[in-house]
Amino acid sequence: MDGLNVSDVNLQVQVHPSRSNNVRKAVLRELSSLLLRFNEKFQGVVLAYEFNIDKVPDILPSMHPYLYVRLKAKLLLFSPKPDMLLEGKVVKVRQESIHVIILGFSSAIITDKDIREEFQYKTKHGKDLFVSRSHKRHVIKAGTMIRLLVKSVDEETLCISGSLLPAHTGSILWLDKHVENVSLTDGICRSNKRRRGNEEESVMQEPSRTSAEAYSIVDHYIKKSKKHRESATQKPSRSEAYSAISDHSIKKSKKHRESAMQEPSRSEAYSAISDNSIKKSKKHKTREES
Repeated sequence: MDGLNVSDVNLQVQVHPSRSNNVRKAVLRELSSLLLRFNEKFQGVVLAYEFNIDKVPDILPSMHPYLYVRLKAKLLLFSPKPDMLLEGKVVKVRQESIHVIILGFSSAIITDKDIREEFQYKTKHGKDLFVSRSHKRHVIKAGTMIRLLVKSVDEETLCISGSLLPAHTGSILWLDKHVENVSLTDGICRSNKRRRGNEEESVMQEPSRTSAEAYSIVDHYIKKSKKHRESATQKPSRSEAYSAISDHSIKKSKKHRESAMQEPSRSEAYSAISDNSIKKSKKHKTREES
């Protein structure tokens, strides 16, 4: 949480002579009067302290002599400033405002105009609450610890005017679980915007180089597509290949049938051979008779 800091200071405390037998206790009493009050000298509210007595007390020369005690102290200060993030507990929720207590003593109020539109006011089981429209589990109700942005601070009353307009404000329990995702997406969006901006600047600074590269890339893809088309036209398609194979097989079967029709059958060959042998025997007989 912002607004908390430790300050090393040198203090001077006056102690009544009647308390000289226990100077430390007298100093503690004086410093306790500074707690939970806004101190203009320290520009904050003193929450805690520790000290060491720097020197043996001296007696101040005056009509009412006091012991003069010098201290070296460490003070824990609460110094809220505008645009700081504070954490507190919700004590009351109304449709027009959210009331918060910070560190147990400082009050803060968040009006409806300082609550972002993501939150919708509802009443559930008799309890007033604000529920996120985009994340149903992001709920703000009485008892919820929230993180708020400081708009202004009233030093006299220690009353703080807060805001829930930024995206990183709201229920601490929900934010601790999901703020990494939110910051990651925001970082990615910012980096993308930055990269796009750098690319646009480079394009404006070097137009000839980028245009030449772009034209070369386009020409490369055009040539590649032309080669692909030519190879596609040269190579027959699957259907054409199938039709060519079927035509070849048909032609082959036709030739086989024609050759089969031209060649005589086995019986015809046998009959031709027998006829030829009969003719030869007849010629041989006629020769013998003659």
